[in-house]
Amino acid sequence: MEYVYFEGKIVPEDEAKISIKTNSLHYGTAIFEGIRAYYDKDTDKMWGLFFKEHYQRLFQNMKVLNMEIEESIDDLVEITKELILINKIKSDIYIRPLVYFADLKISPKLIGYTAKIAIYTYPLGDYIDINEGIKAIVSSWTRLNDNMIPPRLKVAGAYVNSAFSKTEAILAGADEAIVLNKNGYVSEGSAENIFIVRNGKLITPPVSDDILEGITRNAIITIAKDLGYEVEERHIARTELYVADEVFFCGTGAQVSPVVEIDNRKIGDGKPGKITKEIQNVYFDAVRGKIEKYRDWVIPIE
Repeated sequence: MEYVYFEGKIVPEDEAKISIKTNSLHYGTAIFEGIRAYYDKDTDKMWGLFFKEHYQRLFQNMKVLNMEIEESIDDLVEITKELILINKIKSDIYIRPLVYFADLKISPKLIGYTAKIAIYTYPLGDYIDINEGIKAIVSSWTRLNDNMIPPRLKVAGAYVNSAFSKTEAILAGADEAIVLNKNGYVSEGSAENIFIVRNGKLITPPVSDDILEGITRNAIITIAKDLGYEVEERHIARTELYVADEVFFCGTGAQVSPVVEIDNRKIGDGKPGKITKEIQNVYFDAVRGKIEKYRDWVIPIE
């Protein structure tokens, strides 16, 4: 994937360079997004998933960090489509926009600096296992809260918290971590929202439990309700994970990923659950433009 968008221009990737003095590199004050585009073999088309919604969230996040860039949301949607076309991509990909303070200055502040944006793409299949299911542990690391580094922001520095929990999980022989907030309630995975299923009802933590305001999370809620399932947003206690009938992660990277074991305890029968698989099947058709009801989630890349 040879071309990227860098500080106002589409350029070959090897021309997109920043200095080691770049301010955001030192202080983690970069805002990023994770976006997907999917290739549908049946129609030979690329479909961009929630492009506008991701850039709207990017701009909301930038506002909190006092960042402004020259490009508009609509500009970035078109630039992203152009990148896919110029790179002649026909596969599932991940798209990473990154807004950072480009100034070559030393001082951890959010004023008096100039923000720039870069966007690049790379091939990405399944970030975590979406078929057989994964093993998770409840991390010993506590989720950040809104008065520390707001979890609703995809700010680079906050992901040290995620890296601690994910690394702990891997070293413990698991695939992923589940983090609790300062009140001891389930928040999310290291980089995914979480749902549990109990007695046919989907339950997910509310935004006030220090979660990312997930775009995929919103899509899953919509799909579940359209399938006739009740969805409840409320606190989830740690032990409720163990007695859940099903558990799954969701996110742009994670997509819909069943969790079959938590803290060495089987979830349900230890296999991906019926409701999880049903939602998963609808989701993967929707992101490739196959379901008319959800066609406004995607845009054709052409």
